[in-house]
Amino acid sequence: MNAPSDNNWLYTISSKKKLIDFNFKEIWRYRDLLMLFVKRDIVTVYKQTILGPLWYLIEPLFTSIIFTLIFNNVANISTGGVPPFLFNLAGITIWNYFKVCFMATSNTFSTNAAIFGKVYFPRIIVPLSVVISNLLKFSIQLLIFGCIYFYYYKHGATISLNSHIFLFPIMVLIMGFLGLGLGMIISSLITKYRDLKILIGFGLQLLMYLSAVMYPVSFFIEKLPEYAWIVKYNPLTFVIESVRYMLLNTGFFDMNRFIYTVTLTIVIFFIGIIVFNKTEKSFIDTI
Repeated sequence: MNAPSDNNWLYTISSKKKLIDFNFKEIWRYRDLLMLFVKRDIVTVYKQTILGPLWYLIEPLFTSIIFTLIFNNVANISTGGVPPFLFNLAGITIWNYFKVCFMATSNTFSTNAAIFGKVYFPRIIVPLSVVISNLLKFSIQLLIFGCIYFYYYKHGATISLNSHIFLFPIMVLIMGFLGLGLGMIISSLITKYRDLKILIGFGLQLLMYLSAVMYPVSFFIEKLPEYAWIVKYNPLTFVIESVRYMLLNTGFFDMNRFIYTVTLTIVIFFIGIIVFNKTEKSFIDTI
């Protein structure tokens, strides 16, 4: 009997890939597995916890209260007529989506090494599932924000939706893809440099302070004008400030910075894919 030729196989699994390989056809073939990973991420996060999904609500609410007490009441940072609690909650809600996407994807290889070493499937499915599953958490937090927003609006707060609100889904996508791209880069580096795991928590904490989560960008520019460029060129700052502008009608929106942020997000995402694809070929030997 003759050995079957390569043409007889439906699929060929090979370690040889293009520099940028985002195989949509293969991901579509594994869409059921993608949905299973999404379901796993949603179900197992708060499994065997006392409060369960209520943590989705507790975390942003308590963080907003702490920020309001420290930064607005003690430090006396003005929010431009917007209720400080609502101001902080808007920033925390969109920031949390980036944070959870980044933290989960940054551990892709180390967390899933056992699965990756036994069976083949497109590895990109795992970080993709994280971004998709965390949309549920973000939606719940956004719903809570909407309820609190309505409460303040009914009690005469000077807040209103801005005409740029139609760009809000794009802002969410930017946060998701930034978390995905940066997470894939860090995940690839962690396979060789384990101490990066320790730096992730500290780095995220520092990044939050540099992303105007708990203060207006104008406040930072006024107090530290010589370091204003750090905040201005931070894409996360633009997204957070723009979301506040859209939801609360405070802050600013600049089209040039929007184009810059979208471009930088795309670049980071593709760099993440390149590094991720290169690492997945041999990470099992170093993890």
